[in-house]
Amino acid sequence: MASTVRIPLADGPADGETIDVELDPNDRPPLTHHHLGPEGLADAQIYELESAGGDQQWCYRWRGPAV
Repeated sequence: MASTVRIPLADGPADGETIDVELDPNDRPPLTHHHLGPEGLADAQIYELESAGGDQQWCYRWRGPAV
Protein backbone atom coordinates (compact mmCIF):
# COMPACT_ATOMS: atom_id res chain seq x y z
CA MET A 1 0.00 0.00 0.00
CA ALA A 2 1.34 3.43 -0.99
CA SER A 3 1.91 6.19 1.53
CA THR A 4 -0.12 9.39 1.42
CA VAL A 5 0.51 12.90 2.66
CA ARG A 6 -1.71 15.97 3.15
CA ILE A 7 -0.47 19.02 1.23
CA PRO A 8 -1.87 22.57 1.43
CA LEU A 9 -2.89 24.60 -1.63
CA ALA A 10 -1.51 28.15 -1.74
CA ASP A 11 -2.91 31.14 -3.61
CA GLY A 12 -5.63 30.95 -6.26
CA PRO A 13 -9.25 29.97 -5.75
CA ALA A 14 -8.47 27.00 -3.46
CA ASP A 15 -6.07 28.90 -1.17
CA GLY A 16 -6.03 27.37 2.31
CA GLU A 17 -7.53 24.02 1.30
CA THR A 18 -5.55 20.79 1.68
CA ILE A 19 -5.48 17.62 -0.40
CA ASP A 20 -4.30 14.07 0.28
CA VAL A 21 -1.93 12.72 -2.38
CA GLU A 22 -0.23 9.38 -2.89
CA LEU A 23 3.57 9.35 -2.78
CA ASP A 24 5.59 7.68 -5.53
CA PRO A 25 8.20 4.96 -4.80
CA ASN A 26 10.73 7.73 -3.98
CA ASP A 27 8.35 9.23 -1.36
CA ARG A 28 7.54 12.27 -3.50
CA PRO A 29 4.08 13.64 -4.37
CA PRO A 30 2.98 14.38 -7.96
CA LEU A 31 4.57 17.50 -9.46
CA THR A 32 1.21 19.10 -10.26
CA HIS A 33 -2.36 18.99 -8.99
CA HIS A 34 -5.36 19.83 -11.18
CA HIS A 35 -7.93 21.20 -8.74
CA LEU A 36 -11.41 20.77 -10.20
CA GLY A 37 -13.78 23.71 -9.96
CA PRO A 38 -17.57 23.77 -9.76
CA GLU A 39 -17.80 22.89 -13.48
CA GLY A 40 -15.26 20.03 -13.32
CA LEU A 41 -12.39 19.99 -15.81
CA ALA A 42 -13.76 23.04 -17.62
CA ASP A 43 -13.05 25.06 -14.46
CA ALA A 44 -9.85 23.30 -13.30
CA GLN A 45 -6.93 25.20 -11.76
CA ILE A 46 -3.29 24.06 -11.93
CA TYR A 47 -1.20 23.94 -8.76
CA GLU A 48 2.54 23.13 -8.87
CA LEU A 49 4.53 21.40 -6.15
CA GLU A 50 7.06 23.50 -4.20
CA SER A 51 9.24 22.92 -1.19
CA ALA A 52 7.91 24.61 1.92
CA GLY A 53 9.60 25.65 5.12
CA GLY A 54 8.70 24.90 8.70
CA ASP A 55 6.63 21.87 9.63
CA GLN A 56 5.25 21.43 6.11
CA GLN A 57 7.61 19.74 3.64
CA TRP A 58 5.64 20.68 0.50
CA CYS A 59 2.86 22.90 -0.79
CA TYR A 60 1.06 23.24 -4.11
CA ARG A 61 1.21 26.84 -5.43
CA TRP A 62 -1.40 28.14 -7.89
CA ARG A 63 -0.18 28.65 -11.46
CA GLY A 64 -3.43 29.46 -13.24
CA PRO A 65 -6.38 27.95 -15.05
CA ALA A 66 -5.92 24.68 -16.91
CA VAL A 67 -7.58 25.97 -20.09
